[in-house]
Amino acid sequence: MKSFYKSWALAAILMAALASVLAPRAAAQGGSISGTILDVTGKPWAEVGIRSVSDQGTKQETKTDSGGKFSLPNLRTGIYTVYIVFPPPNDKQAPYEVKCRVQSGEDEKVDVNFKDVVAKQGSEAQEQVKKAEEAKSKMEGLKAHYTAGNALIEQEKQAKADLQKAPADQRDRAKQKLTDLADQAVKEFQEASKSLVEKDPNAHLVWFKLGEAYDTGGRNEDAAQAYQQAIAAKGDVPGYYNNFGNVLARAGKIDEAKAAYTKSAELDPPNAATAWRNFGISLYNANRLGDAVEPLQKSADLDPKNPQTWYLLGASLVYKMTTKKVGDKEVVQFAPGTIEAYQKAVELDPNGTWGQQAKQGLEQLQLMAPGIDTKVNVRKKKS
Repeated sequence: MKSFYKSWALAAILMAALASVLAPRAAAQGGSISGTILDVTGKPWAEVGIRSVSDQGTKQETKTDSGGKFSLPNLRTGIYTVYIVFPPPNDKQAPYEVKCRVQSGEDEKVDVNFKDVVAKQGSEAQEQVKKAEEAKSKMEGLKAHYTAGNALIEQEKQAKADLQKAPADQRDRAKQKLTDLADQAVKEFQEASKSLVEKDPNAHLVWFKLGEAYDTGGRNEDAAQAYQQAIAAKGDVPGYYNNFGNVLARAGKIDEAKAAYTKSAELDPPNAATAWRNFGISLYNANRLGDAVEPLQKSADLDPKNPQTWYLLGASLVYKMTTKKVGDKEVVQFAPGTIEAYQKAVELDPNGTWGQQAKQGLEQLQLMAPGIDTKVNVRKKKS
């Protein structure tokens, strides 16, 4: 009997222990931090970063809503540092810190009114806030003028295209429209430049666009100065040197233009042929055909499948023809490569603009020197 009672007692003890282990325990309650953030004018501050860091190093982040409110739930009991991270353009300022204690099952309030904070911190803090607001205002002004100027440049380009197609009796009016649009675009970018700060990362964009506004309006000297400022602000953009070279070539500053195009080609080797072709086109349009030969030849060597380059090279080489007296006659002698350049343009673009103009060029050569061989071997495309 004694053995039976001992066994029964032992079983009862084990059952009680097991029941205590398996019995559901009350879940540990977490705490939270919430609050409202107001800006320096006392209004709700939206999109402000809120970061909490516990004394154990646990982090949690959120942002304020449109009403400036935030909440950080499910936090363990402990001491927390709440960092208030300012949104752009004030994001470079150190976060504002608040210490608080989180208790289980309780919501710790962290309300910060930066109007009161600034008032307590004195004139130095007020000056910082004032500078931040000024920087924000300048950035918004710069963006507005830049966007307006860009839109005007597009209108300016269209007006320039319309001018080139305008009948003689409408050219004065079309020219005036181009001038007016150019003046408006220039004014917008000049206003944008007033909002630039020292070492502003946007400076090169503003100066380049100012140059483009001058350039499209035909003001080469002003365009050159603006492009130079863009290059001074950011000297590794090939397009800046290309455009700078364009206006220098049109102004007859050949050596300076060549240096600009050379830099463009060096910075962007895959598009070096385009840089040299643009140089040649600028010289050709300025009626400096003799000077255009060298850059066009460089472009043709780098990109031998461009019919425009070959046509312009042929037309420029015609300028270098000479005459030689044979008996009583003056015999025309074309510069080496003249006929071949025209022939190459026809071969590459037999039915296109450049091929057709090259054919006309060959016909003119025949008239000047009857009997020369200008036959073009145009390969038919495989069907």
